[in-house]
Amino acid sequence: MAPSKKQEKEPPVIVKRGAQAQSYDARKVYASAYFACRNAHLTEKEAEKIAEKIEAKITAYVKKEKIIISDKIFKMLVEELNKHNEDAAFLYETHRDLS
Repeated sequence: MAPSKKQEKEPPVIVKRGAQAQSYDARKVYASAYFACRNAHLTEKEAEKIAEKIEAKITAYVKKEKIIISDKIFKMLVEELNKHNEDAAFLYETHRDLS
């Protein structure tokens, strides 16, 4: 039996450093943007507003893909943060977890 149109397709696969793969999680994008903004001393409301916009834009892009490299999401997040707050973008880009 073919799946109905109402059933959601599987989330895109994110290929991370070290070739690990995991499903896309929009909450991680939101959290990354939010904490970068908070670390740049934006208010909670400002950080939430920016994080929501960035998460929506990146999620829309990712949903069009089946597989995406995590570095692409990283670069998109930096680019989007730069549009809203250069300090947040700098903090996010330079404090990347390299573990």
